[in-house]
Amino acid sequence: MIRRPDPSLLDLYDTLLLDLDGTLMHGGNPIPHAAEAVQRAREADRTIVFATNNASRTPQQAAEHLAHVGVTAHPAEFATSPQIAARLLAEQLEQGQHVLVVGGPALASEVRAAGLTPVERDNDDVAAVIQGWSPELGWSHLAEGAYAIARGALWMATNTDATLPTERGMAPGNGSLVAALRHATGQEPMVAGKPGPGMFRLAAESHGARRPLVIGDRLDTDIEGAVRAEMDSLLVLTGVDTIETALRADAIRRPTYVLPDLSGLHAPFVLPVVDGTAARCGATGADLAGDDLHLRGELSDARVVAAALALLRRHYPETAFTGRILGPDGTETVPLPR
Repeated sequence: MIRRPDPSLLDLYDTLLLDLDGTLMHGGNPIPHAAEAVQRAREADRTIVFATNNASRTPQQAAEHLAHVGVTAHPAEFATSPQIAARLLAEQLEQGQHVLVVGGPALASEVRAAGLTPVERDNDDVAAVIQGWSPELGWSHLAEGAYAIARGALWMATNTDATLPTERGMAPGNGSLVAALRHATGQEPMVAGKPGPGMFRLAAESHGARRPLVIGDRLDTDIEGAVRAEMDSLLVLTGVDTIETALRADAIRRPTYVLPDLSGLHAPFVLPVVDGTAARCGATGADLAGDDLHLRGELSDARVVAAALALLRRHYPETAFTGRILGPDGTETVPLPR
């Protein structure tokens, strides 16, 4: 009897919710295989949604930027944290009220589109502060935000990403700048973007997704947002996080799958099967023995990682795994957390 080929991840999901920075590009540099993977997903009639915390570009500008790295995108395919942040503020404020923008023109345009009035300096009419990353953001912008927040204005952050992947490495993200205002004012912002579930849920609903897959490079935003939204997720190793951090992650940040890059989306993918304290994935797998996790293969094998993650979801549904992770030869392959 001829065995049917295993389905690919692309076969299992009807919608891909894709992160940008660290997943499709590093600043202005393309990430290998990303553009081809998006194109193959389109050819397979999958819905594409670009879900980003980046507040520095409008959807039109973001689509144009993706074109520079070879990824075809349309403005209507974007779900951005500035869009959600502006909508959330509009639900709490009256039409036309002044919102101090600690960010760039793209963020101001979303505020305006939500029926509010963006301003650059604090005054008695400012009802809220909205903060998003911009390469031009400086001390004077942060100072205006501090004045308004200290005066009692609502404070909405588009996201709290500590870092931002660029072509030169990791740069400070919006979360680092939010931390400056948090330290200066003693206040905590509301947060609109990932890891909140709102971006993914809104994107899935608006595009009619039945089986969405969230794809990103960060556990603390992309993957946590997916878990909170009760969606499957794929961590790609082209940005911030690694296999080791995925296996040691808190349950709220544990991905469903891990792949080196997006080229594996359309390749046959064996799904793990859990039976008690053992999980098999094709010819390999993982086992739990006491407080130890034994891998029946190398960390570089996506099937081994998928089996290990499936076991951890079953036996550690609410906590991180803190035991030893042992390779096929019995030696420790992922160091214990300090």
